Amino acid sequence: MTNTLNLVLERPALSPYSANRMAEPVNFYCYANPNAKSVRQVGDFNDWNIESLPMERRPDGWWFIQVPLTHGHHQYLFLVDGKPAVDPHAVGTVRIEPFGKAQSSP
Repeated sequence: MTNTLNLVLERPALSPYSANRMAEPVNFYCYANPNAKSVRQVGDFNDWNIESLPMERRPDGWWFIQVPLTHGHHQYLFLVDGKPAVDPHAVGTVRIEPFGKAQSSP
């Protein structure tokens, strides 16, 4: 029995079935200049790819996207017509090059 217990205790904390690895949908909203042509989201969860997460303009003027994220803190920012814009509702701010500032998600 001791051998079985040792195997369990020595198992890595982040197994393939860990809740920390499960992605859950997270909603992001960005209010941009009404004349904005496009808003995209970039972050550590998409390798800061400026093409991968275009947001959808809603009738109320807000831009929206739903992104599946794993548990934890993530850094991100919005690109409004290609220019970085931070999320004023985010929990914290850090500097990310080449974009300037990025936000940690709530």
